[in-house]
Amino acid sequence: MMGGHHAASGAAAWVAVASTGPYTLGWYPLDATGILIGGMATAGTALVCDWDHRHSTVANSLPPLSNVIAVGIENASGGHRQGTHSILGAGIFVLLAALASQFQMETPWGLLSVGAGLLCMFLINIAAKALKLFPKSGFVTNWIFALAMAGLVTVYAPEQWTWLPMSMLIGVVVHIVGDLITTGGVPLLWPLVIRPPKLLRKVPLLRNVWRPNGALSLPLLGRAGSKREWLVLIPVSAYAMVGLTVAGWSIAQNQWTRVAAAAGAWMKLWL
Repeated sequence: MMGGHHAASGAAAWVAVASTGPYTLGWYPLDATGILIGGMATAGTALVCDWDHRHSTVANSLPPLSNVIAVGIENASGGHRQGTHSILGAGIFVLLAALASQFQMETPWGLLSVGAGLLCMFLINIAAKALKLFPKSGFVTNWIFALAMAGLVTVYAPEQWTWLPMSMLIGVVVHIVGDLITTGGVPLLWPLVIRPPKLLRKVPLLRNVWRPNGALSLPLLGRAGSKREWLVLIPVSAYAMVGLTVAGWSIAQNQWTRVAAAAGAWMKLWL
């Protein structure tokens, strides 16, 4: 599946899980701020599985730091579409997110989610890069945006620490499923790789499901970037955009009400 489609799928999944309005699941209900921040973060967590290739879009999101991390992940996971696309890899990503979410600081201005902010500095920027919101060579722009997002998440992230590992879980599961339903498949049981016997590789249906390299595939969408993928992901992307827009509008209305009330109180004080 294409990178932008992974990001859109992650955001859509978060909207469905965290929202309580019509056409949502409401399994992990959050307020509008949690939906918006979590949606942006999950668009990024839905791409971390591809942080296993040193020349990928993800690897070049915040150079040179993101490149160094990509090399480390590539070496540890055995290359592209190996360990990061497995059940074990998903568990490690969620564990890292859980650890990051524990790094919080109590200040006079409230609880600051420093760990979530630092992680989302990468996640949200990765999503923006995959969605082509920045030029490929926008080094300075990328870092300015990333630091701004880190600050916003640090201050406004949901107080319950579980939102970040939940975002990571949803994102990596959506990514792995997205690649599972393309022809390439994924090595779900890595580092255990079981290749089919040569005789079974000739069975028409089975060879499409159990790939010669041991990957598993349910190629409902065909090749990555196929017309079928676009037909499915256009409404998924629209769902994500509507959900995040509604959350953003709700936040704006709430803030406007506060500003108007403060202005009214100020006017009464001086008039």
